[in-house]
Amino acid sequence: MSLSVLVVRFGSLGDVVLTTPLLRAIRRAHPDARITYVTKRAYAPLLESHPHVTAVVALEAGEGVRSLARRLRGTRWDHRLDLHGSLRSAALHALLGGRWGTWAKRRGRRALLIGLGVDTLSPPVPVAERYFEAARTLGAAPDGAPAEIHTTPDDDARAAALVGGRPYLALCPGAAHWNKRWPAPHWRALARTLAARGHAIVGIGTAAEREYLDDPAVISGFGVGLGPAAALLRGARAAVANDSGLMHLATAVGTPVVALFGPTSPAFGYAPYRNPGVVLERDLPCRPCSAFGGAHCPMRHHRCMIDLDPARAAAALESLT
Repeated sequence: MSLSVLVVRFGSLGDVVLTTPLLRAIRRAHPDARITYVTKRAYAPLLESHPHVTAVVALEAGEGVRSLARRLRGTRWDHRLDLHGSLRSAALHALLGGRWGTWAKRRGRRALLIGLGVDTLSPPVPVAERYFEAARTLGAAPDGAPAEIHTTPDDDARAAALVGGRPYLALCPGAAHWNKRWPAPHWRALARTLAARGHAIVGIGTAAEREYLDDPAVISGFGVGLGPAAALLRGARAAVANDSGLMHLATAVGTPVVALFGPTSPAFGYAPYRNPGVVLERDLPCRPCSAFGGAHCPMRHHRCMIDLDPARAAAALESLT
């Protein structure tokens, strides 16, 4: 009988993307395994077409853990992997029972980096490989390949309709938290520089992020949904992104990326994973100031992002194309 594996990672986008090397390794070790992935509804489309996922159970907006547990109880699980490590996933442990594989979030290391600027591990272990700690009993090991996200034919068709067959560069100005976002004037300056050099430009993100690149020279891929966004990133010659989910999505579809790091640090394990990329960051005594970003700059100057010059980003992007 094939193994039945339950994988839980509710979000966010980048974290979900970075679980895919583990999915591939489980599939390689156990070709007949039934892998069920539990995630938020927003991220389900990226996994429903994934070749290493058998089924997706979407946590609906406003749904409680008890309701989710009722939907999962009808299946016998040989292995349960908690790749989230939150109070909600811990509640799911209690409701479903059984033994769960977990991973260490290295909170102590993060605290030393943020509080004292002290790094206890060099080089840092990428988060994508730390997830493997939860699957010790499955015989899965990292294979050195990047994360992987697969688009559908409909995603590809919608992306192609937007760009009309032209080569292009992708700019992704959004991030979950304000202080991780490069300022809008910098994005516009970069877009103008690239357009002057003859590049077609596609802006990618949520509908609300359109304001960062509201320019006639920029083809809008804002608000198209995650599947078409992944297809747009796959078709790009290279991309520029903040430390964000779209940065990880770009690497997972094989697109070289310039990653802009400000309040956070690649030392937390979230650098572009196993894919050509350039990290731009400023060496400031106040950074990193956060593991995930926040609503303001604690020092009230936001120099970690403001001081990343658009000309430097343009040069890094050209080096990847």
